[in-house]
Amino acid sequence: MNLRLPLIAGALLTLAAACAPAAPPSAPAPVTSGEGLLRAMHDRYDGRWYRTLSFTQKTTFSPPGQAQRVEMWKEYAMLPGRLRIERGAAADGRGVIYSGDSTFVIQGGRVVRRDASRNALLILGFDVYAQPPERTAAVLREEGFALEPVRMDTWEGRPVYVVGAPAGDLRRKQFWVDAERLVFVRMLEPAASDTSHTEDVRFTRYQPAGGGWIAAEVEIVVNGTRVFHEEYSDIRTDEPLDAALWIPERWSNAPHP
Repeated sequence: MNLRLPLIAGALLTLAAACAPAAPPSAPAPVTSGEGLLRAMHDRYDGRWYRTLSFTQKTTFSPPGQAQRVEMWKEYAMLPGRLRIERGAAADGRGVIYSGDSTFVIQGGRVVRRDASRNALLILGFDVYAQPPERTAAVLREEGFALEPVRMDTWEGRPVYVVGAPAGDLRRKQFWVDAERLVFVRMLEPAASDTSHTEDVRFTRYQPAGGGWIAAEVEIVVNGTRVFHEEYSDIRTDEPLDAALWIPERWSNAPHP
């Protein structure tokens, strides 16, 4: 009996197994609910999405019937839940702090108004990756978003999930998420100043940032006219930021990077 034959056969089987194509990764479970979508967004970037963010922002106001004006802002975020907007230089003492469920309006370096309110764009575009999806779902419901129905649509040539409104309804409060990248791209709701109008917020020009993404442009469109436009530059992620940046009373002396 030739003892080499089993050895040769075993070697051939090993080689064949090594050369065989790898099994394709299992497809993610289909998204059938708003909570399921929030979980998919969180899980896709869990442990990789940046936790701090800063950028310079060119802000263009184009109110209908009024002259256009431009301001330069600086923004700092610590996820989840904290955003500081400096309108002009920090020394100018104008801006807004979002911290959890509170909003502080700053003028002359002092708090002139505080409200129990949140920034929905901070939640949908950033916090969703930095906190448990159950928390995001609860906060969005508190902010008036219905997490049903969920449907597929197309936006800017890409498939998207739409949460909160049936097809053809662009009046109801809703948000849109890119189905491939699982990033927020659009929010529609009745305009606060006139609920007969629809405010359409769009996150555009996405680019990689840290282990996630950032939309380098944001625009607000009302009744088909762009009334507000943000353009980001000097984008930095995971840079150490001092927590004092989000203490309203420390507005003027909080350490900056």
